[in-house]
Amino acid sequence: MLDAPMERTTEDAALALDEADPLRGFRERFCFPEPPQGSSTRQPVYLCGNSLGLMPRATRDAVLAELDDWARLGVEGHFKKRDGWYRYHEIVREPLARLVGARAHEVVAMNSLTVNLHLMMASFYRPTGSRRRILIDGPCFPSDVYAVASQIRRQGGDPERDLIRLAPRAGEHTLRTADVCAAIEQHAGELALVLLAGVNYVTGQRMEIGPITGAARRAGVTIGWDLAHAAGNVPLSLHEWGPDFAVWCSYKYLNSGPGSVAGCFVHERHTRGAGEHAFRQMPRCEGWWGNDPDTRFAMTGEFTPVRSADAWQLSNPPIFSLTPLKVSLGLFELATMVGLRHKSQRLTGYLESLLTPLRARGLEIVTPSGPDHRGCQLSLLVSADGRALHRRLTESGVVCDFREPSIIRLAPTPLYNSFHDCWRAAGVLREALA
Repeated sequence: MLDAPMERTTEDAALALDEADPLRGFRERFCFPEPPQGSSTRQPVYLCGNSLGLMPRATRDAVLAELDDWARLGVEGHFKKRDGWYRYHEIVREPLARLVGARAHEVVAMNSLTVNLHLMMASFYRPTGSRRRILIDGPCFPSDVYAVASQIRRQGGDPERDLIRLAPRAGEHTLRTADVCAAIEQHAGELALVLLAGVNYVTGQRMEIGPITGAARRAGVTIGWDLAHAAGNVPLSLHEWGPDFAVWCSYKYLNSGPGSVAGCFVHERHTRGAGEHAFRQMPRCEGWWGNDPDTRFAMTGEFTPVRSADAWQLSNPPIFSLTPLKVSLGLFELATMVGLRHKSQRLTGYLESLLTPLRARGLEIVTPSGPDHRGCQLSLLVSADGRALHRRLTESGVVCDFREPSIIRLAPTPLYNSFHDCWRAAGVLREALA
């Protein structure tokens, strides 16, 4: 936690921290929402990038340019322009791979997160014999639970029997890595898949993906990760860590707009490292954009999967969804995950130092205090009426969100949030709890 002597709690101190921030200029590249109707507040404090990231200013012109190309070129836009639509998804491949620590052929931008999760489980959830169960973390995002349960039923199983949910120890809010690894070892003989979140959506806990993946692989269990709250938030090294697959969205920390195109990782041992017959016979949902592009338009009717994560694509790349991602990834390339992570740790630590004195007023920070065990988000468990407190924050110009039973989530995002944002949010919360 960032040390916070009394003088560092002043507004001048927050402004001084912003003045020394090497990434402060990125804030001007984003559009901030309008103040609440009827409110006299200035620009809102937007601490909701863990739910929906802000729009980069460059996004509007980039999308309009694609619309203009559609109007001007029609079908010829697939090939007769610099960023032709036929290979448009390839534009984001390299920066996306760098963002998640993968090799370029291991990643693809496609579909939405839950669709990608289903596609991955169609290939990697293969219950056989006694190994039929899936291990997930808790609390787990409901959409993941729905997807997992439906895949279990699709394979003839029963979620009540075949779904194992991890839970923190009594009196604790977050999972211990040792307990997760022990559960994998304990259930290894009955597990067909481990599926965990890289950063928990409720608590903000950052899981130790490397050690947990290692435990699963030593146990011979397939493992995948939901990185919805991790991609663009914390450093990732997917190729090195070696999970079988990972999925993520791009509308949170990747600032690509509501429902924007998602991402998917498949480790190369399943594509380029697999034998030709094994790769072709691997169970998957198939579509024509997963076919080898060299033979895609031969129209033979025979599916020839390309030896990369692209083999799991189904349809044409969604141009108007990929364009905002292209813009956002350009900003990440400029800022770098190293620079963003350094600021994130300082920013979140600063907010933590301002909120810690409020424990006496019925506020508990359930996110781990250690910077290595969290990302941007701080989750606050409040003893008061959580919904009423959230409403008070919103009316005072602090944009954040609420999760049951009584959790308020604040996420200072390093690309566009400031130390002064944290100072203002803490002040509003202090007054609301008084």
